[in-house]
Amino acid sequence: MNSEQSTRPGMVIRPIDESEWRAWLDVDEEAFSEDNSPARADAFRSLLEFDRSLGAFDGDLLAGVVAGLTFTMTVPGGPKPVCGVTAVAVLPSHRRRGVLTSLMRRQLEGLHESGEPVAALYATEAAIYQRFGYGRATDNLFLTIPARSPFAVHAPVDPSLRLRVVRPAAEARADLQKVFDTVLPTRPGLYARNDAKWNILMADDPDHRRGGSALRCVIAEDDAGPRGYALFRVKPGVTENDVPDGELRVVDLFGLDPAAYALLWRHVLDRDLCSRVRAPIRPVDDPIMHLLAEPRLLNAGFVDEMWVRVVDVDRALAARAYAAPVDVVLSVQDTVCPWNAGRWRLSAGAGGAVCARTTDPADVELPVSVLGAAYLGGRTLGAYQAAGVVRETRPGALRALSAAMAWDVAPWGGMIF
Repeated sequence: MNSEQSTRPGMVIRPIDESEWRAWLDVDEEAFSEDNSPARADAFRSLLEFDRSLGAFDGDLLAGVVAGLTFTMTVPGGPKPVCGVTAVAVLPSHRRRGVLTSLMRRQLEGLHESGEPVAALYATEAAIYQRFGYGRATDNLFLTIPARSPFAVHAPVDPSLRLRVVRPAAEARADLQKVFDTVLPTRPGLYARNDAKWNILMADDPDHRRGGSALRCVIAEDDAGPRGYALFRVKPGVTENDVPDGELRVVDLFGLDPAAYALLWRHVLDRDLCSRVRAPIRPVDDPIMHLLAEPRLLNAGFVDEMWVRVVDVDRALAARAYAAPVDVVLSVQDTVCPWNAGRWRLSAGAGGAVCARTTDPADVELPVSVLGAAYLGGRTLGAYQAAGVVRETRPGALRALSAAMAWDVAPWGGMIF
């Protein structure tokens, strides 16, 4: 591929230079109607990989941007390289002129030629990315729980555990990283947090507290070391009668075992002067649903979280593990990445998986977005058939494929990138 690619007369797509950072940030801020503090802008800059950050130039004007981040993400079977797509933005003056389409296609072509076989992103507007073959792979559970909600009698207790409050929270970073790195391989969708991501999480920028306190940290530990942690903020408040009405907002919470996990939730639900706990970013199979004696107190809902794009069908499907043996021929529809279109035989078992071109008749016909949605193991395929999105041509093939691609732990990214 050429280092520069024209999309229309006067428009050029190319990687940006580090000296063009300010123009890049201007596009991002204008598109998202945000103003970053100097500290947050510096954190954003440290996260970018400039050789993987594309710009669309209309003459000398930077009109659109998209970034690719190098991630190791847990997929069914273990950690694999995944491209994290972020900072997708086009100036309002250049909308509906093919800028976004050109940027997304160029990025996918680059990944096909020399990059990761899978891409993932968080979508500000989900409808946009379905056009480019992304599928809804993970969901995000949000909870609003009344404080002091009663735990179920079976909630595990370990007398060797104790809680340690750390102030400021950033001083606990080494312990937090140790816990997170242990949890990382256990849930598809979690991705390794590099120094830049930890810096962003722990920076505690006052401009992004949204009325809450400084970041609070509590660690669950025993004599051997940390077994879990909770990061949260508290937004103080009182009712019109001066009754405490604070709100605790969970930012990050992980436990290495059921007892540590339960102890952390007991702590955040029993915080003084708080009447409710909001947990806006949790996995859909969060164990807290089984710890409360009255599950209706969870006040739960969910929305889409991470969207996944299979860039190369053969490399992507061969890279992950499968929950059951499967031998199926897929007819894949992909108008954005034509190298994926056509028939592929997927054969998987205990010894691994192979995916290769075939001329055999198709057993299942489906768009590439469905493969992305199912890739991390969080989507069964029967609903897509009922919606008319997927077609089965050999009876039983779709159920076998769905069972093989499913995974026992629900996928979840946990932190927007």
